[in-house]
Amino acid sequence: MTLDCFMAGPKGELDWEMIRDDEAAQYAKEGQSSTDTILLGRVTYDMMAGFWPTPAAASQHPIFTNFMNDSPKVVFSRTLKKADWKNTIVVKEINKEEILKMKQQPGKNMIISGSGSIVNQLADLGLIDEYQLMVNPVILGKGKPLFNDVKDRINLKLLKARTFKSGGAALHYELEKDKAK
Repeated sequence: MTLDCFMAGPKGELDWEMIRDDEAAQYAKEGQSSTDTILLGRVTYDMMAGFWPTPAAASQHPIFTNFMNDSPKVVFSRTLKKADWKNTIVVKEINKEEILKMKQQPGKNMIISGSGSIVNQLADLGLIDEYQLMVNPVILGKGKPLFNDVKDRINLKLLKARTFKSGGAALHYELEKDKAK
């Protein structure tokens, strides 16, 4: 996200978002080792499914391409009939009990990639265990906020923070236990 808390520009543009140095790229790569499922909304799915399987993705982002293409993906969409991107299933709606079942399955962590509406819905249901935010050193002034429609206050506790040579930062938060939903 940007320093002014946008996850995308006003028209969804992400031209500002990038891993700006080798240190930040390595940090992001390390995060892949604890993740084995990617959760997406339809808009983000469409964007990513049109990019990651291409030669341009492999050329521009070689450390992320295999992870993005090979990982199991769940796209939440009421309109998408089927997903053509490798290892992707479509789930028509967010159901708290079904998400809790998914979280109990053997395996590693699930991560929400982009998909602000999914973040907001899962946050409202108290289903996000940890918020990992990559803050980019840029101010857009306007755009799509990450936390746009969260209904209730969510109190978080900082787990760790790391800054990078590029000026960006990785921030990890968990729900405050005594105030979690």
